[in-house]
Amino acid sequence: MPKIGDIQLPEFPLLLAPMEDVSDPPFRALCKENGADVVYTEFISSEGLIRDAAKSVMKLDIYEKERPVGIQIFGAEMDSMLEAVDIVERSRPDIIDINFGCPVKKVVSKNAGAGILRDIPLMVKLTEAMVKRTNLPITVKTRLGWDSDSIKIVEVAERLQDVGIKAISIHGRTRVQMYKGDANWEPIAAVKNNPRMHIPVFGNGDVDTPEAAVKMRDDFGLDGAMIGRASIGNPWFFNQVKHYFKTGEHLPPPNMAKRVEAARRHLQMSIDWKGEKLGVFETRRHYTNYFKGIPHFKEYRMKMVTSDEAADVFATFDEVLEKFADYQFA
Repeated sequence: MPKIGDIQLPEFPLLLAPMEDVSDPPFRALCKENGADVVYTEFISSEGLIRDAAKSVMKLDIYEKERPVGIQIFGAEMDSMLEAVDIVERSRPDIIDINFGCPVKKVVSKNAGAGILRDIPLMVKLTEAMVKRTNLPITVKTRLGWDSDSIKIVEVAERLQDVGIKAISIHGRTRVQMYKGDANWEPIAAVKNNPRMHIPVFGNGDVDTPEAAVKMRDDFGLDGAMIGRASIGNPWFFNQVKHYFKTGEHLPPPNMAKRVEAARRHLQMSIDWKGEKLGVFETRRHYTNYFKGIPHFKEYRMKMVTSDEAADVFATFDEVLEKFADYQFA
């Protein structure tokens, strides 16, 4: 059974990946209810935290029902990252995670996220200082390397372990790949099979079916799966995977009533947390997946993603439930 510090996890835990504008408290709550074993916040800028930027500070909100929950921060400046650790500690997370994997240009251009994969000594130095700064377990999320010519993840993971991290999650692509092509889990398995590694090694990337999770567990021998895009608008995915683990059978997909109820709760929790304007706007990205595959649905989807008033979106949910109540999802 894997552990992150003193946090005992079940066999082959499923972790909700940190995703910008996705893994906020409402979505984390839905995923937790539906089988996620560990959830992570959206990634938070260390510079934003020390400047007390409202958007960054708001992302520190966590709730007891989410635990164990990790707060993820990114940056490349030593003083800022250490000060950010102090700020994060006050929110009392169970885990602090360092983002060494985000591939987007605005992050990478500051040598943060996956950008730091071009400077492994700085990556290790920064991690060591952060581990020494806090008693909370520090974990790392990263990628295989900057590009296909610089994949040294076995060495990198071992060095990060040696300076004190308690787990590592590895996305099976390089930064140059972004999200293109297939994730390569072979180098992640090589990290796990390194006889010097003794911390949990979690795989990330393309875990989009229960069968993929089984393959990651049984064929690659990893300690758990971190799930990102497959969960967007589909918080049931975690329980679907767990059911498949136990029975070898697929759970029936949620019916229309369950989907509408989840979308309704998601929107209401977002409004309660962010206010109506932001709550309505930032929940839109989930609706396509909540109602994926329904024929002749464009009219309703457009209402959901263009309405600025919560009452209009809730009314559209009611319309959908009435019109498509008997629709059978594949």
